[in-house]
Amino acid sequence: MIQFGGTQILTEIVRRQKAGDPVGLTSICSANRFVVEAGLRQAAIHKTPILIEATCNQVNQFGGYSGKTPEQFAASVAGLVDETHCPAAWVLLGGDHLGPFPWRDEPAAAAMIKAADMVRAYVRAGFAKIHLDASMACADDDPGQSIPADAVAERAAMLCEAAENSRGSVPDLPEPVYVIGTEVPAPGGTADDKSPPRTTNPHDVAVNIETFRAAFERQGLTDAWERVQAVVVQPGVEFGDRHVFEYDPIAAAPLAGFIRGNPSLVYEAHSTDFQPVRALEAMVADQFAILKVGPALTFAFREAVFSLERMEEEWLGRRRGIQLSGLAKTIDSAMISNPRYWREYYRGSPDEIAFARVFSRLDRVRYYWDVPDVQQALNRLFANLEQYPAPQTLLSQHLPTQHRRVRDGSIPNQPRALAVDHIMEVLDGYREACGASPSS
Repeated sequence: MIQFGGTQILTEIVRRQKAGDPVGLTSICSANRFVVEAGLRQAAIHKTPILIEATCNQVNQFGGYSGKTPEQFAASVAGLVDETHCPAAWVLLGGDHLGPFPWRDEPAAAAMIKAADMVRAYVRAGFAKIHLDASMACADDDPGQSIPADAVAERAAMLCEAAENSRGSVPDLPEPVYVIGTEVPAPGGTADDKSPPRTTNPHDVAVNIETFRAAFERQGLTDAWERVQAVVVQPGVEFGDRHVFEYDPIAAAPLAGFIRGNPSLVYEAHSTDFQPVRALEAMVADQFAILKVGPALTFAFREAVFSLERMEEEWLGRRRGIQLSGLAKTIDSAMISNPRYWREYYRGSPDEIAFARVFSRLDRVRYYWDVPDVQQALNRLFANLEQYPAPQTLLSQHLPTQHRRVRDGSIPNQPRALAVDHIMEVLDGYREACGASPSS
């Protein structure tokens, strides 16, 4: 098994933050292989660490919606590490929202057994950064009521114990570091236009940390508590179909002041997608040291391949003997045939919903790239433009930044390279915000 980076990546970020050095770590939360490749290529080029994360819904012992177990996800990242020549020691694997969420329709005892098995599978596969999240109600919890904070902490401690025991069963595994906290923006963004979300109250953060600490100690996990590195809070950021609520340093000042006074913890920021660089920089300066991003990267991938399809149509559409990919129509057909991943997110007239399926920031398209017909169409698109590279005038029209990079020899005029480079444009903003955070 490839040896990915261990706890030193995150602990060094925390140490430098606490010493007054505003550095951060980009967390790529996506199972899309082109997105992961973009992150690894950026890390290799700029010699900076990268955090690659999978969620409990994407990846679990039963496959999740990506069809991958933790071991298979780690193996897929390892393959891309080799392909991109990114040193594995610079790559930290993380598990996000690990808890009973996928099995919340079952009684808590049964759901927690499966959640513990999942955590063990993540740790055994080499995931060293573990976000413990047992905040969701299960079938036998009080309906419509939030789970009491002490019960959430007790369940999280049980999962931590499973992680610690699993590490001891496999030699040379990295010692896990943990993230706690559950007050997060809606996963994948929100469908409703609304006012900016309220930032977490610092008093509530303090109570939450103390509740978790006590639960860990009762479980005999004092040593593991020393490896809790970050807490998740609501920093007041969110994105949706029609809006992006930017980080407001003034509104978040009480939160920032609280964490600056804590000697060992930083914040992990969820849903930083589509934030401008100035907002990301302000978050890192306020000790939101882990910036999690996902849909903004798959959105960029969708932008790139749709631009490639336009080039394919304009360049090859009148040539005989060439079968065009029909990618956009194939994706829309797949989404209409199986609306489970977007139906609850898009509202309005049929025309408005059809537009949102493709162009919404929520990017529910990301759930359909692994559909066999969609994969076949994407592969045909790439094959067509590999055999018949688009002229630079079309590149300039549809992917102008990539056109400039092809001209200066930075990337080849090949569709996969163009798509990955377009994703890297988004990641460049995160790299800039995270500052100089060398892997050495």
